[in-house]
Amino acid sequence: MKVGSRRVFVGAAVLAFVALLGTAISARQAAPAQGAGEPVPTSDNTLKNVQLLKGIPIDTFFESMGMFANALGVDCTFCHDSNAYFDKSAFANPTPRIMRARQMIVMMNALNKQYFGGQPRVTCFTCHQGTMQPRDEPNLALQYGEPVEDPNSRNFPAFTGVTAEQVLDKYLQALGGADRVAKFTSYTAKGTYEGFDTAFDKRPVEIAGRAPAQQTMLVHMSNGDSVRTFDGQSGWWAGPDTPIPLLTLTAGNLEGARLDALIAFPAGIKQAYSQWKVGRTDIEGREVRIVQGLRDGQPQANFYFDSTGLVVRVVRWARTPVGFVPTQVDYSDYRDVAGVKVPFKRTVSQTYMQMTVEFTDVQPNVQVPASRFAKPTPWETKRMG
Repeated sequence: MKVGSRRVFVGAAVLAFVALLGTAISARQAAPAQGAGEPVPTSDNTLKNVQLLKGIPIDTFFESMGMFANALGVDCTFCHDSNAYFDKSAFANPTPRIMRARQMIVMMNALNKQYFGGQPRVTCFTCHQGTMQPRDEPNLALQYGEPVEDPNSRNFPAFTGVTAEQVLDKYLQALGGADRVAKFTSYTAKGTYEGFDTAFDKRPVEIAGRAPAQQTMLVHMSNGDSVRTFDGQSGWWAGPDTPIPLLTLTAGNLEGARLDALIAFPAGIKQAYSQWKVGRTDIEGREVRIVQGLRDGQPQANFYFDSTGLVVRVVRWARTPVGFVPTQVDYSDYRDVAGVKVPFKRTVSQTYMQMTVEFTDVQPNVQVPASRFAKPTPWETKRMG
């Protein structure tokens, strides 16, 4: 598939994904916000006609949908009723491909249970690898062509030539030194946001952060404000681009929100994980060091450092019933802010969308009230009020 057609696929996938979000919103407009101690809404009590992926948080459910789109190289309506583009309720209609997909999930689960102790070693991507039909014959181009290495792998050979502590120390030094980094304790920023959800139109964005790991982002979209907040422990997303009025982040997505905030205040990065692993790879021809954070022996996130010591990429994973689904964040355009280098550009790539945030102004060490990181008001409530 050519690059151009791949971009068309991704755009179509996002349009279908946003349409699918509309299905949930229209079906549950009166859904209340989650209060303290209240259960997080799940797939089967929020969406219609969910048969196998029951009882999982909404953010995990849509990560699973992203796995299907990525593994087959298709958009949502490859399996769902094509009328869903115009009638959102049609996403719940049974189709032959939905029935087939359910069979494949049952087969996948049986293989993992029987041969891999229930670990998600076999996934949709194992066989499909970006194609609608799994290939069942050898590919000589792969055998004799130029090897292609995926730098985002969860499993890579360990490199013993340098320790994780040495790489992380070099990172802090490259940012401006550990002392200056420790004194960078808050910021507010303005800039632009663009992605498939804005049809690549640049929209105003406001971001605020406070050490050790709090962050909130407000995107002024054409049809309403989108708020994405992490208060240091919990995270939420509310806006016209969410499947329910207030989406509570869980598991890998919650961990991702913590990492996004931590990059702004990396003084505590060494304490982020109890275990680290070092490797080497390249990104677009540039050699980079990988420092992988592990918890209980399981990979949680890869941090990629260039020759200067700066972070150029972070990859994290959300575990879903159909496998681990990655999110890739690329950092660039580092500029000096109060003696500390700050990445003014970041591009987030997920299986269902891609977006870019570019700062135009950053104000360091300003007063940021705790209310900026509070749970957002459900978007539908705000719009209807």
